[in-house]
Amino acid sequence: MSPHAPWRKSSYSAGNANCVECASVAWTKSSHSHGNADCVECAPLPTFIALRDSQNPSHGHLSLPAAEWSAFLTAVKEQRL
Repeated sequence: MSPHAPWRKSSYSAGNANCVECASVAWTKSSHSHGNADCVECAPLPTFIALRDSQNPSHGHLSLPAAEWSAFLTAVKEQRL
């Protein structure tokens, strides 16, 4: 996945200088979800990793700096968590 989120101008901007842009991110389901209802999704962005519950995406997301995400994954793989 690209580390850069694609930005797009709001359809309500009407071509003037007062424009709003939003980023589109690609959420990916964890490979450990195995098709059950307890799924975690992540989206890599330039400076952090966003995590959310796939069953309740409207509840928001948790953002971790990339270095902390890497340390978390290492701890999980080494069974320290």
